[in-house]
Amino acid sequence: MTSAPRQLHLNAFLRNIGQHEAAWRLPETELSGITDIGHYIRLARIAERGKLDAVFFADHPVLKDRTEDRPFDALDPFTLIAALSTATERIGLVATASTTYNDPYGLARRFATLDHVSRGRAAWNVVTTANADAALNFGLDIHPDPNARYARAQEFLDVTTRLWDSWEDDAIVGDKDGGVFVDRDRIHTIDHVGTYYRVAGPLEVPRSPQGRPVLFQAGSSEPGRDLAARYAEGIFTAQPDFDDARAFYRDVKQRAREHGRNPDHVVILPGLSAFVGSTEAEARALQERFEDLTIPTYGLAQLSRVLGTTVEAGDLDRPFVLPPGLVNSPHQKSRAELVERILAGEQLTVRQLLRRLSAGRGHRIFAGTPEQVADTIEHWFRGEAADGFNLIPPALPSSLEAFVDHVVPVLQKRGLFRRDYAGTTLRSHLGLERPESQYALRRRQERAA
Repeated sequence: MTSAPRQLHLNAFLRNIGQHEAAWRLPETELSGITDIGHYIRLARIAERGKLDAVFFADHPVLKDRTEDRPFDALDPFTLIAALSTATERIGLVATASTTYNDPYGLARRFATLDHVSRGRAAWNVVTTANADAALNFGLDIHPDPNARYARAQEFLDVTTRLWDSWEDDAIVGDKDGGVFVDRDRIHTIDHVGTYYRVAGPLEVPRSPQGRPVLFQAGSSEPGRDLAARYAEGIFTAQPDFDDARAFYRDVKQRAREHGRNPDHVVILPGLSAFVGSTEAEARALQERFEDLTIPTYGLAQLSRVLGTTVEAGDLDRPFVLPPGLVNSPHQKSRAELVERILAGEQLTVRQLLRRLSAGRGHRIFAGTPEQVADTIEHWFRGEAADGFNLIPPALPSSLEAFVDHVVPVLQKRGLFRRDYAGTTLRSHLGLERPESQYALRRRQERAA
């Protein structure tokens, strides 16, 4: 029996009015979209029209620096996707939430509720929060180091998944004549006592349509890869180079195997920022239009934060040289390594590096015709450097509309991407199985024994 061919997956990262740092300066950009629910509804419906798997919202529980240079992420992603669940029908809904600055019970309850409200389209993008300034908003003097954050994240995920499983699927009996609403034997305490958490359970929310919301993870560091291999069903990663992306792909898939998981159930989605034009020259001119509007002081501040050292302005057209003896910030290590790989491949001036990073901060950037964009997507997909892409539109809604209206039809014509949704849940879009409750599984095993 032959297995079904791999299907390309496409997710859209919706960062208010666009990911490019200069998108807000375009004359056509409506700045009110940053906090306008109508703007986000429009974006989600465009993505759904393109049959994309999901839309994704990041979270930064701290106001970032240099807010004078570009818009910030103002709205809480969880509240936002709860609103979008009533304005869409099939598109998956991914909200980011930190394991460092939340508690397992509260987060498990909110995501289980969202999975019910959305009829099985909810997903959690698991992060540990890289921005050290967030600590001061949550009563901490010091932001935990990466090892501590990932140790906490592992226990957090263990507790959360057990809470989602604490109701078996058939726990609600609903016997009106007999006066029995639930079978208490099918609702379980978890009685967790660990290093970071003590949680009794059970959850008060019955098991959700997907069994559990889909788990995404963002991060490419060593502890991030291990966490993803253990738990994640989808991975957002920054990989600008094909060979590096393929090495990352193989590494994470192998780690998943070592944890006893099916690597096909770990969907890897590098970021892609696409400038689409009717000709290649038009696409490159569009990219240059964005880059010409960048503010160097912002780019220098971001680069300094990633590298963990101050990058002086000086002559922006001088060759950029990494400071000797550079020690990367432990909170930005994977992004700093991306910058180092870019510089290892070619010699760039300071200005060229800032322009290169302006659209995606280390994600893959591509300018071309719809066919050329589809070519690079197909190359990465067939070359097993990606299972699909996390689209990072430079400007919203225009870049998302260009991709949906012009690139998606090319991918569909090539048989790489769906023409319609085959199911109603995000798990069905991603080709993921609905997990059985671990307590129901244990019950079956005990009966069999």
